[in-house]
Amino acid sequence: MKLRDIAHSRTGDKGNISNISLIAYRDDDYELIKKIVTEEKVKEWFKDIVKGEVKRYELPNICALNFVMYDALGGGVTRSLSLDTHGKSLSSVLLDMDIETGLCKIE
Repeated sequence: MKLRDIAHSRTGDKGNISNISLIAYRDDDYELIKKIVTEEKVKEWFKDIVKGEVKRYELPNICALNFVMYDALGGGVTRSLSLDTHGKSLSSVLLDMDIETGLCKIE
């Protein structure tokens, strides 16, 4: 199953920092997402893009996680040579992550 099957996402940026919110469609899925979508998994998923730290913030009242990814935009919006200098497509990249709900692990 893809992460997009149980959640949606939004992306923002500030300088060379990108943040991705991951919002569960259902309360039960939030608990699952919280277990399997860790800082380490997100860092590994974006290993070719994110050169800095990944911090996760939990927002249980809205069933969301927010990942702040440092050194993630190729030097920042005005310096990056990337086609997507703001990193808006990163939310789609995260939602493409395969998850195994039975094993609670990300492939």
